[in-house]
Amino acid sequence: MASSHSSSPVPQSNSSDAFFKKEMDATKRFRPVQSLPDVCPKEPTGNVGDPNNLCDSPSLVVDQHRWTIYHSKVNLPAALNDPRLAKRESDFFTKTWGVDFVDTEVTPSFYLPQITKEHFALYQQEITPREKVHERCKNICTPKDTFDRTLLHTYDKSRTDLEQVPKIFMKPDFALEDSLTFNAVLPWSHFSTAGGKGNRDAASSKLLQEKLSHYLDIVEVNIAHQISLRSEAFFHAMTSQHELQDYLRKTSQAVKLLREKISKIDKVMCEGSLRVLRLSLTRNNCIKAYNKLKLMATVHQTQPTVQLLLSTSEFVGALDLIATTQEVLQQELQGIHSFRHLGSQLCELEKLIDKMMIAEFSTYARNDLNRPLEDDCQILEEERLVSLVFGLLKQRKLNFYEIYGDEMIITAKNIIKQCVVNTVSQIEEIDTEVVVKLADQMRMMNFPQWFDLLKNIFSKFTIFLKRIKATLNTIRSVVFLVLDKNQKTRDLEDTLQKNSAKDSTVDTEVAYLTHEGMFISDAFSEGDLPPVAADTTSQRNTSPNSEPCSSDSVSEPECTTDSSSSKEQTSSSVTPGGVEMMIGDDMKLTDLELVRLANNIQELLYNASDICHDRSVKFLMARAKDGFLEKLNSNEFVALSRLMEGFILDTEQICGRKSMSLRGALQSQANRFVNRFHEERKTKLSLLLDNERWKQAEVPAEFQDLVDSVSDGRISLPEKKPAATEERKPTEFLIVEGQKYATVGTVLLLIRIILEYCQCVDNIPSIATDMLTRLSDLLKYFNSRSCQLVLGAGALQVVGLKTITTKNLALSSRCLQLIVHYIPIIRAHFEARLQPKQFSMLRHFDHITKDYHDHIAEISAKLVAIMDSLFDKLLSKYEVKAPVPSACFRNICKQMAKMHEAIYDLLPEEQTQMLFLRINASYKLHLKRQLAHLNVVNDGGPLNGLVTSDVAFYTGNLQALKGLNNLDLNMAEIWEQKR
Repeated sequence: MASSHSSSPVPQSNSSDAFFKKEMDATKRFRPVQSLPDVCPKEPTGNVGDPNNLCDSPSLVVDQHRWTIYHSKVNLPAALNDPRLAKRESDFFTKTWGVDFVDTEVTPSFYLPQITKEHFALYQQEITPREKVHERCKNICTPKDTFDRTLLHTYDKSRTDLEQVPKIFMKPDFALEDSLTFNAVLPWSHFSTAGGKGNRDAASSKLLQEKLSHYLDIVEVNIAHQISLRSEAFFHAMTSQHELQDYLRKTSQAVKLLREKISKIDKVMCEGSLRVLRLSLTRNNCIKAYNKLKLMATVHQTQPTVQLLLSTSEFVGALDLIATTQEVLQQELQGIHSFRHLGSQLCELEKLIDKMMIAEFSTYARNDLNRPLEDDCQILEEERLVSLVFGLLKQRKLNFYEIYGDEMIITAKNIIKQCVVNTVSQIEEIDTEVVVKLADQMRMMNFPQWFDLLKNIFSKFTIFLKRIKATLNTIRSVVFLVLDKNQKTRDLEDTLQKNSAKDSTVDTEVAYLTHEGMFISDAFSEGDLPPVAADTTSQRNTSPNSEPCSSDSVSEPECTTDSSSSKEQTSSSVTPGGVEMMIGDDMKLTDLELVRLANNIQELLYNASDICHDRSVKFLMARAKDGFLEKLNSNEFVALSRLMEGFILDTEQICGRKSMSLRGALQSQANRFVNRFHEERKTKLSLLLDNERWKQAEVPAEFQDLVDSVSDGRISLPEKKPAATEERKPTEFLIVEGQKYATVGTVLLLIRIILEYCQCVDNIPSIATDMLTRLSDLLKYFNSRSCQLVLGAGALQVVGLKTITTKNLALSSRCLQLIVHYIPIIRAHFEARLQPKQFSMLRHFDHITKDYHDHIAEISAKLVAIMDSLFDKLLSKYEVKAPVPSACFRNICKQMAKMHEAIYDLLPEEQTQMLFLRINASYKLHLKRQLAHLNVVNDGGPLNGLVTSDVAFYTGNLQALKGLNNLDLNMAEIWEQKR
């Protein structure tokens, strides 16, 4: 290979015995062989053969008697043909420099100018004349290829001669050992001596020998010819070989001398320093081996430690220890033969811990839910619960809450069963030996006993739900702690990534390690340490001038596994109950999984409420099979309804969601109760009306108190007062807001019934709409039935009245007016208890009010009609003649007085006046018609005077009645107006 190095290939000397250097012709000059560069240029050179001329200077490497890198031999083809390559690379560069060599685009240099054709213009101008001269010389001179044609002719001739030789001799696999080849070259027929063919065979054999000799001569001639053609190059190569051997021998002597010098330099300058470095490296290796052994000893104690933690139910600690040990085995103790089975053993142990945690959680749930239900709602062993939840989350057992849900169902059943057993055992009337089933025993209880049992069950369920809520809140708090830790970890990672993007510390660390004298390869072979660890390691490395530290001082910080084998970080968190837990980074749960788990746990609390309600519904249905609940009276059902409503509100307050099963059962029973309640009162009202004689009834004091309580703005049945020393006498009228109402006994009881409806709505708000419908039906029934009995004279047949008098009619009208007075109050009462979307039902009261007013108007019309028929009968026989007043007018005034006497005490004065005005109008109409019939006109004549006297008598008598003295009768209308 050519070398551009400026130094001489071998050391030179001025003495006569210097290295031999052959002078060569200019036409046969060879490039010198490249040698090693002179590593000691300042060293004086001397005679190679004279050892005294060697310099006593120190050496850099060992001498030739020790093994050095120069003794290593490499097979160059093996080095170039890398067996790791998937396929052989045919490219020169990849074969020479490896697969990492890639063709890259060489960017143009900024220091070289751009060469264009203009740069060669001067050269072209100079060379063009020379080229023309050259072309003319070529045409004049003889061709120089004569020798070439001779060589070509010789080559063709030798080729023709070689074609005479059979091709079998030219085959690369020619071998006479092959029988086929041998028979083809030497046929056996030429060597056969049988019969009389001996002379002929001998001649053939001789001919064959001559032929083979001829072939040999042709080959030898061609070989000689080829040698003659290349004789000069052959002899030149032989001569160069001898020169090269001499040159290599001299180079070997020079290299030997150089190695001796370098060996001495090595002993003096490098051996001690290298020994210090070697001992330092050995010491570091020993420290690492010691730390490895300590780490192996620690790992060896993993299984006993895990067993000890499991004996105290420290599942989280055991799992953390297993995870740390697995990480150490994979990172720092990988390949240790004695620990080859430890990884699989730890995996099996981890699976066992999973089963133990699930079993432990089932036991905890059972113990927590089945402990005595007292007022204490404290969490059972909160630390144990938190530890179990952390362990289950660490192992991704996210369905553990289902175990708690199953235990809730079983416990709810047992609560009802135990309450029934305890209550039945205290009742002597129930023989448990005769009645075996608990349901049958429960059905034998009376309402107070069964009510107390239900109240006890509801109280137990309330405590049961409070305990479940406390436990589930603790579990949810653990889940939220893990979720919060994940968020903080993500924020920290984002911060670290931003900082690492801003500050690149790799170059700084490499420069620092190089400056401190560490090998970069050794530094990075220790593992990818974090920046803090790298700084600590570099600070522990001693400088060349400092004394090495003791092994104990170095081994202490390196034997810890927290920084080298376990990368997880922990943070302390406190649960709502005050339990402090360490949360590790190895809980690989996503935020979505944690949020879904928290929602499922909250849903489990809702399910607990539903379970309690469902079990309560089954308990109610079991008691209602024989129609027990439908037979309850109002007070009993109201008490039951209030108890159930209270339990429903308590569960909603505890769990935060409405459960509809118990509310639906209560609504169903309430509907049945409403139907029975309404039917009973409607039947009662029907019986009262059928027996009502429509006479004014005395008003007991309790009814007056009842009306007074309504007047105070509240609708409720007053509590029964204890019997006073002096009983209050009943009154003749019912006083309502200062007005007197004459009523019948049926209406008094109807008012009480109406108030019972209103109070029932207060006690059971869920039945407001049903009660409104039923009350509307009751009021309509009273209106229609009273109309049938009074206006329709149905009381004649039902009660046996002889006739329906005006007093009956007036009393019926006044009773209707009393009911109409209370309809707005009832409407307001229901409106306050209905939902806004239910206000449309209030139109029933508007329809009822209209019906009642129509009924009252019909009664008034009936009273007027009675007097109208009387006037028609009497005035049709009226004759204008003496005496005055006439008998007709006396009868009319008498009937008017009876009418007034019948209705005056029953109807208010305003209504009486309005009624008599209408009667007076009817009277004037009939009188006017009769006068027109009699042709009596207002002319001041005798007939006119008689009529005027009768009318004055009528007017005086009518105005003499109570309350009618100021009545404007306007009797002038009886006369026909003159046109």
